[in-house]
Amino acid sequence: MTENIYGDGAFRRTSLKGSTIENTYAGALSFMRRRYTRDLNGVDVVVSGVPLDLATTFRPGARLGPAAIRAASVQLAELNLFPWGFDPFDDLAVIDYGDCWFDAHQPWTIRETIVQHARDIINNSSAKMLTFGGDHFITYPLLQAHAEKYGKPLSLLHFDAHCDTWPDDAPESLNHGTMFYKAIKEGLIQPETSAQVGIRTWNSDFMGMNMLFAPWVNENGIEATVKRIYDIIGDNPVYITFDIDCLDPAFAPGTGTPVPGGLNSHTALGIIRSLGDLNIVGMDVVEVSPAYDNAEITAIAAAHVAADMLCLMRNKKVAGNL
Repeated sequence: MTENIYGDGAFRRTSLKGSTIENTYAGALSFMRRRYTRDLNGVDVVVSGVPLDLATTFRPGARLGPAAIRAASVQLAELNLFPWGFDPFDDLAVIDYGDCWFDAHQPWTIRETIVQHARDIINNSSAKMLTFGGDHFITYPLLQAHAEKYGKPLSLLHFDAHCDTWPDDAPESLNHGTMFYKAIKEGLIQPETSAQVGIRTWNSDFMGMNMLFAPWVNENGIEATVKRIYDIIGDNPVYITFDIDCLDPAFAPGTGTPVPGGLNSHTALGIIRSLGDLNIVGMDVVEVSPAYDNAEITAIAAAHVAADMLCLMRNKKVAGNL
C-alpha cells in the first residue's frame, strides 16, 4: 500500500495509510513520517504532542520531548517493525496532528487547554490518542477528557519510577508528581483496577493502587508482570501512560527525574508488546528531556515504546476490536 512518493510524506502523502520512501536522515519529521493533518475523517489513531515542562520538580527540558521523539522515529518508518513483521500503516490509519498550543505565560489556562485539545480529537472522531510529552502532568488533563468520553472511573496502567500520588489539594497547581492523587480524588481512575509498574520511590500512602515495584518486575520477569497486569485490569477501559524514567537511567538518561534500579529496554518493550488484549482507550509517552540525553538513546527508546503501542492498535484494528 506504499504510495509512489519519494520523500516528505508527512505533507505530500494523500492517503492515511501506507508508507512512503524516505531517507532516514532527511525530510519532514512527523512521527514515523505520518501525514501532518487535522482532518480526522477515517483516522484510527491521532499522534500529537504536548510540549509542557512547567510542572517539573527537578530538571526542565521535557517541552522538547515531542520533537525529539518524532526525530528518533525515522528508522522505525523505514522497515517492517520488529518483532511484529508488518508495517502497521498498511492497516491502521494514523496521522500526526501536530502539537497542542497553549500559552506558557498564562499557566492557569494550560490544564483546560490540554483538556480541550483532547476533546477536539476524541469527541469529534472515533480515533484513539497517542500523546507525547512533555512532563507527566499532561496525563491529568488527558485523563479528564478520556473519562468524559469513555466513562469514569477508568483503569490506569502507569509505567514510571514515581507513583505520582503525593498529596496536593491546590486545585490549580502544576505538579508532575501529584496528578494521579488528584485523578483518584476526582474519580477519574479506579485504583483497585489500576497498576503502577516499575515504581522505585516511596510514598506513605499509595492510595490503593496496585504496585508492581521495579525490584519485583526485575526479579519476576515479563510473563509474571503481564499476568499480574491482566489480573488487575481485566477488560476495563484502560489508559496507558509510559514515563520514560520507568527505564533505568542506563537506558534512558534523558529525563527530568532519573532513578537507578529501573527496567531495562528489553523488559519494558516485552511488557508493552504483550498488552494487546487490554481495552485500551488512550496512550501517552512522556518525560523525554533531550538536553540530558546521550546519542538520542532516550528518545529512541520512547519512539520504540510508541511504535509498539501503535502495533497493538493495528492488531486490534485487524481483529475488529479497535
